[in-house]
Parts: sequence; structure tokens; C-alpha cells
Amino acid sequence: MADSPTPGVLEVITGPMFSGKSEELIRRLKRARIARRRVACFKPDIDLRYHRTSIASHSAQTHDATTVANVEDLREALYPQLDQIDLIGVDEVQFFSPAIIPLAVELIAIGKRVIMAGLDTTFAGEPFGPVPNLMAIADTVTKLAAVCMVCGAPAIHTQRLSHSRELVVVGASGLYEARCRAHFHPFLDDQTSQLKLPKV
Repeated sequence: MADSPTPGVLEVITGPMFSGKSEELIRRLKRARIARRRVACFKPDIDLRYHRTSIASHSAQTHDATTVANVEDLREALYPQLDQIDLIGVDEVQFFSPAIIPLAVELIAIGKRVIMAGLDTTFAGEPFGPVPNLMAIADTVTKLAAVCMVCGAPAIHTQRLSHSRELVVVGASGLYEARCRAHFHPFLDDQTSQLKLPKV
């Protein structure tokens, strides 16, 4: 019986906005290319803030990426070329459905190195999409902190500056800030701009 392939690894990079997640993903992808690894990178089509065909950090670093609408499109784009790929990178993974989890498990099982980067919590401070489950099954988790825009302390939260309660409002500086626990206020009252807790 043929030997089973050596399992791959799953690396998750997470943290709030402005913590350098995409920058760290780009760094790992570029190092892999230097090591002559064959790399493919993907991102959701909801995130077109900087480049349509690249992932980009807030510090303007970029790496070529294929834009896909959902996990099914990602699978269709990836599998025909899978024999020619050693490493798969996925940015903004929080925007994908939970179907990204079994896909990651499949890729690991056939020996691929998979790196996924994304927000771990929403603007309300709640777990975001598939990221917590990906963290649970990952070989390594790199949780980055940003700098609180109020006091300069380490920031683990993303503060939305508008009063929208929509889960997904794509934006960067001007719409969001990194905040520490002391200055993070997820629910702002439209009149008083004071902390407003949700009804239970």
C-alpha cells in the first residue's frame, strides 16, 4: 500500500485591524518564494479596498492574489493547479463561510502548508466567522496586537467609528480604529455616543 502523504500545517494569523495581519502573511509568502516554494494566494471579493488582484497591507505592501466570491470558487480555482502548489495563503478569511474549515483540513491532509489571516472578533467584540474554529485546529496561531489610537496601549479590538450595526462594513482608517480594552466601546448610542449594551 502506498505511503500516506506527510501532513501539512495550518498557520493562522489574527488580531484586530491595523495589527499587521496582511503584512505578516505577505512576509511569509515572500519568504516561501525565496525558498523556491510554489505559492498561491486568495482573498474574498468583498475586500477590494486597495487592489483587486493583490492582497495589501495598510503599509502598502502587496502580493499577487486571486479574488474569489466564496469557498466553492476558491476550491474551483485551487484544485486544478493543486499539484503545482506547495503553500496556500488566504487573506481576510473571516469573510468566508464555515466551509473554509473542511477545505483547510483537506489541504493539510494532502501535505499542503496553509496560512490564513483574518480578524478574530467583530466590531462588537464577538468571535468573527470561521476564524475561532480555524485557530482551534491550527498548528500555530500568531495573535497580533495593534496600538490603541486613544492611549497608545496594546490594542486587541477594532473600534467602528460609525453607528452602523451591520456585521460587515468594509473600510480602513476613518471608519475603524484599533482600541485597547479600556477604550473599546462596541455599541454607541446615536445621541450620546456613550456605551450602550445590547438588550438581552
